[in-house]
Amino acid sequence: MTDTSLLIVNARLVNEGSVTEGDVFVRAGRIERIGFGLAGQAADRVIDARGMHLLPGMIDSQVHFREPGLTHKGDIATESAAAVAGGITSFMDMPNTVPNAVIRTVLADKYLAAAGRARANHAFWFGAANDNIEEIRALRPEQACGVKVFMGASTGNMLVDDPVTLERIFAECPLLIATHCEDSTLIRANEQRLREQYGDDVPVSAHPLIRDEESCYRSSSLAVGLARRYDARLHVLHLTTAKELGLFTPGPVSGKRITGEACVHHLWFDDSHYAELGNLIKCNPSIKTAADRQALLRAVAEDRLDIVATDHAPHTLREKEQPYLRAPSGLPLVQHALPLALEHVHDGTLTIEQVVRKTSHSVADLFGIRDRGYLREGCWADLVLVDMKAANEVRGEDILYKVAWSPLEGARLRSTVQTTIVNGVIAWDDGGLTGEIAGRRIECHAAR
Repeated sequence: MTDTSLLIVNARLVNEGSVTEGDVFVRAGRIERIGFGLAGQAADRVIDARGMHLLPGMIDSQVHFREPGLTHKGDIATESAAAVAGGITSFMDMPNTVPNAVIRTVLADKYLAAAGRARANHAFWFGAANDNIEEIRALRPEQACGVKVFMGASTGNMLVDDPVTLERIFAECPLLIATHCEDSTLIRANEQRLREQYGDDVPVSAHPLIRDEESCYRSSSLAVGLARRYDARLHVLHLTTAKELGLFTPGPVSGKRITGEACVHHLWFDDSHYAELGNLIKCNPSIKTAADRQALLRAVAEDRLDIVATDHAPHTLREKEQPYLRAPSGLPLVQHALPLALEHVHDGTLTIEQVVRKTSHSVADLFGIRDRGYLREGCWADLVLVDMKAANEVRGEDILYKVAWSPLEGARLRSTVQTTIVNGVIAWDDGGLTGEIAGRRIECHAAR
């Protein structure tokens, strides 16, 4: 890291529950000074942020950047470029690549692939399988951000459906456990019932009926029960139902052994959108009712759910254009992640301080990421300047994903990411990428 410097003046600093006017001086990648009246400080570049909010960058704890093995959909370079455009300065990539990251050598290869190509900071999840408990037991916190357990339908070797294996993972895993919770037996029964009604032409509107509330609750309650029995650190990913929220307790993330996540698309879409968007919003767990969406927003506001992520999961349009039962699940989201979360500030549902806590502070705390996620002297300068008054229409020609589409096309978002700074280096500025690639490997210290 060179000794370059950056001075941001006249910003509205959003940090640790307050909004204050101030300046931030950055040198050699870290925040050196936060104060007021720093305009006379010599710097290589000065940004006048008058009228804009300065936030710690979003830490997205759940993405699928598709590398290795699925790079026709996306790769670390393309999707991290889209991420910094969306205000994301760090990401954690999931293990269901090809090959699956269920052995440590594959995990190490992913870190090598990201070096010098990832525009944002990065860590990688390790995957659980029915036959890799010894690999899991050998993991150390600096090697992975946690262990991902698919307790529902998945691809490859990553569906953990053996009860004995599940027990051993919760008893012996040395890292935080994150679960995708859907009950496969119920899902198969629901699908069979709808096939009997529709044949092979099951409509996409049936997706939340197949992957329904009960399939989610049965699996998530099992995960929570196992975590309590073995005193494991559990993080339940992408919750979608009001019923599941009773499994979690309100309060700050610090000290919790069991935490939960909401995703930006589950806070934005509901089942009324299937009629217009069809397979473009087919995802697992499914987008459910407007009442569920409102319950999720309340749970975020009351600190029952601890963080907000994306579950960015791109597929090509050709793949999505297949009939519902053959179309893959997942949608690309990182490029508009932070503006999408900030829509709830404009609606009065959340405050900007709450959004920062859910996308930055609490993520850093939950995963034990040191010196990131806050506007503090000494922290790495992962920063985002947001213009809350600049509306921005999502246009196809502006999309940076390799798959080149977004389910948000045509939406008018009321905030714009003006500048994204990663480790003190400007990665996105005034609607365009810079030539700088400053992402670094990050370590998560959220041990058991």
